[in-house]
Amino acid sequence: MSSSATVRTARRRTLRIAAAVLTAAAGLTLTACSGADATGAKPAGRVDSGAAAVESNGTGSSAGAQESDAQAGSGAKADAQADAKPDAKVGGTGKGSGSAQAGGGGGAGVQRCHTSGLKAAFATGGDAVPDPDASGGTTASIVLTNKGSSSCKIGGFPGVDLKSENGGERWSLARSSKAFSSITLQPGDSTDFTLNLAMTKEETGFYQPAYADVTPPNETTSLTVEWPWGTLVDQRGATHPGTFVNPIG
Repeated sequence: MSSSATVRTARRRTLRIAAAVLTAAAGLTLTACSGADATGAKPAGRVDSGAAAVESNGTGSSAGAQESDAQAGSGAKADAQADAKPDAKVGGTGKGSGSAQAGGGGGAGVQRCHTSGLKAAFATGGDAVPDPDASGGTTASIVLTNKGSSSCKIGGFPGVDLKSENGGERWSLARSSKAFSSITLQPGDSTDFTLNLAMTKEETGFYQPAYADVTPPNETTSLTVEWPWGTLVDQRGATHPGTFVNPIG
């Protein structure tokens, strides 16, 4: 082989080797890029998912724990709703209950006694008759009877106005300082109150009532009864008269 042929052969070997080296390098480069893309996408997706889980519950718990927490939250919400319904029901029942609104005021539906449902009369039998000779004063009783068909409640001071035969001279009696409470009258039941009386037999300085107008507590109309007794000491202008009204019961 001539020297020129030997040189060409050596040059072709050098070119093949260089080409092979370039090919191998190119293959390695492509493989590295492909691997980086695959391993870079998937872990990135998992990291994003994990970060989202941490932000959603603030504890970094797993998805299964999140589902459990969600179920627990739903259960708590359902329990809260269940607890709220009985409360609302009880409140509604309480609001519509007549006995609850009455609250110990003599029973459900018991109203106060009105003038139209009462009748009044002086008690005149036995010890009810006032003693005109009593030096320290005496008493008379006025009886109030429930003439209606339902129960009613009464208590406190009635108003009592004494008036003359022609009604021209009136005496609104003062009230005592005694304590009082209310009572319930069934149909036909009665209660009473007393009048302290300063009676007199003198021919002067007296007042002779003909009637007594009795106004039940908290009412504006009165019941008129005849005065069955004698004369009273006229103390219509006195600060502490001996004739005055006591409370019912």
